[in-house]
Amino acid sequence: MFSAARADSVAALVADAALLDFPPGSRVLDLCCGPGLFVVPLARRGHHVTGVDLSEPMLARARTACADAGVTAELLRADMLHHVRPGAYDVVLNVFTSFGYFADPADNLQVLRNARRSLAPGGRLVVDVMGKEVLAGWIGRPQVVDLPDGSYVVQRDTVLDSWRRLRTDWTLVRGENARTAAIHSFLYSAAELHDLFRAAGFDSVATYGDFDGGPYDQHARRLVVVGRTPAA
Repeated sequence: MFSAARADSVAALVADAALLDFPPGSRVLDLCCGPGLFVVPLARRGHHVTGVDLSEPMLARARTACADAGVTAELLRADMLHHVRPGAYDVVLNVFTSFGYFADPADNLQVLRNARRSLAPGGRLVVDVMGKEVLAGWIGRPQVVDLPDGSYVVQRDTVLDSWRRLRTDWTLVRGENARTAAIHSFLYSAAELHDLFRAAGFDSVATYGDFDGGPYDQHARRLVVVGRTPAA
């Protein structure tokens, strides 16, 4: 999931994508930052980046990535359900379908409310997920990812609860051994996630089909929702 090739693709995205073109020196929170794929290129562009993740091993990888790149970022171990810094950020990012994993829908809404409280006037929240409409076009076909050591991962997605939730099963095959894990998440259409943003207090909400700012239509590859706070 976090290969060098993917890091390069994220760096190119940060350099060129319209929805990631923030004013110089923006205070950016990468919520669920993982190993720092977005943290590093954002810091390279001169932004003041904070990365929050619950996984200490992921944060350790992010620290190493920042050190290797010669950039500085604040990296915190915290739960996205509770991390709030009123007015502290100009941008909050939540990418790679890192939203919707709490079993209680109210908790997922609370994450958006936390982001809203943490944004300065004129700030924006950017959430990137696999929308229902996009997922419907390819779900059911297992995906196989080859790893550098010769092992591979098989991912299979299953829709649950009348398209309300998704179960993702992962199987790591290494030699004669296999390990499995499963995660559950909520599925959102563009309209549903738009309405959640409004419920969280965002008056201005827009949906896009990718970080280039294209429309969320039958050609979309992702669902990117941007909520903005009023300017001071």
